[in-house]
Amino acid sequence: MRADLVVIGDRVRWSPTVEGTGIIEEVLPRKSVLARAAPPSRPLKEAARYKPAAETLEQQVIVANLDQVLVVFSVHNPTPNPLMLDRYLVACEAVELPMVVVVNKMDLLEEDEERDVLALYRRLGYDVHYTSAVALQGLEGLRAVLRGKLSVLAGPSGVGKSSLLNALWPLLQRKVGEISEARDRGKHTTVVSQLLQPDPDTYVADTPGMRQFRFWDIDPEQLDAFFPEMRPHIGKCRFSPCTHIHEPGCAVMVAVEQGEIDPLRYESYCRMFEHGF
Repeated sequence: MRADLVVIGDRVRWSPTVEGTGIIEEVLPRKSVLARAAPPSRPLKEAARYKPAAETLEQQVIVANLDQVLVVFSVHNPTPNPLMLDRYLVACEAVELPMVVVVNKMDLLEEDEERDVLALYRRLGYDVHYTSAVALQGLEGLRAVLRGKLSVLAGPSGVGKSSLLNALWPLLQRKVGEISEARDRGKHTTVVSQLLQPDPDTYVADTPGMRQFRFWDIDPEQLDAFFPEMRPHIGKCRFSPCTHIHEPGCAVMVAVEQGEIDPLRYESYCRMFEHGF
């Protein structure tokens, strides 16, 4: 298993060679990383024929030394995927990275639709921003969140990450793409991660859209600790350890029945625990 040797956000020592180029001599220790298990080069079942499953995973560091993660979803085109959002939240909770949820394309909401999209996450204590790159909605609040920090914009393709950057800082002129109507999916327009400096004290890593976010180095038995609403109930179950899925006398399952834990979040937990990372 190996991580990428150098990624955007890394601090390095280097020596200049010819004009405009140099050689990296040392990568300094990272204070934080956003990482996932790299997608296998071939289907996992096929790869397992050649090596044990545990050896098929490699760490893929997306950004190093970041201050926060902004996960961008859209209200439509493509529709939000709460399970993927929950996976990002768990990954950030596991490494104690602050996370901001950005709900983009608010201009696409119909008048009779619920405008407080993903309100559940605000109730859980996460910072949620509602934006529209087209209608220039919510941009000043988003700019304030980004100012003075190294942030990464992550999320699926087509949700408008590059469009938001263009709306915030038009001089960036980021390329934007279209949505596949047949699949309700975005097409990759950002094909490599890039570290941008739109203001003197502000750095933003723009990353390619990810259709999968597989966990790296998270123990399934610790998964409950990364769901804030479950933490008050951990340790109150009849059995220890408790998976919170089938055991009698489970305090977490009782909390779900009593409405203290949202059923959709509990479903996310169960799917992550039972179907692997």
